[in-house]
Amino acid sequence: MVDTNGKADGTSGRSGRCLCGAVSYRVDGQLQPVLHCHCQNCRRTSGSYVAAARALTQDLNITDPQGQVRWHDLGYARYGFCSQCGSSLFWRAADHGELTSIMTGTLDDDSELELSGIWFASQAQPHHVLDQSVDHFEANGNA
Repeated sequence: MVDTNGKADGTSGRSGRCLCGAVSYRVDGQLQPVLHCHCQNCRRTSGSYVAAARALTQDLNITDPQGQVRWHDLGYARYGFCSQCGSSLFWRAADHGELTSIMTGTLDDDSELELSGIWFASQAQPHHVLDQSVDHFEANGNA
C-alpha cells in the first residue's frame, strides 16, 4: 500500500520527479543508504554536491511521455537529466549498469533514508561541513 507521500513499507516504493514534472519515476524496490559525492563532475551537474541513493535499475520505472530524459555520457558514467527544466535525476556507472543512483532531492519523500558515506571528501568545497559520523572516501569504489 502506497501512502500519499509516494512511499510504501520503509524505503521501498518511492516516487519522484523533475522540477517541471515532465519526467517522473518510481522505484519499486529498496533504495540503498544515501551517499554524498563531492567529485568535480557531481559538483558541476548539481551546482553543489550530489546526494544520491542507489537502486536496482530494473526496479526504476521512468515515465517520460515527451522524451525529455537525456543522458550525458562521460564514458565511465552517465548523468540523466530533464532536458526541459534541467533537473539532475540519475547517475549510472558504466561498469555497473545494474544500479542507478537516484538524486534524493527529486524524491517525493526522502524520509527514513540515512547517509552512509561521503565520496571524494577531500574535494568538498570549503563551505561544506562534512558529516564526521560516516566514512569518508577519496574515490567512489565500494563505499
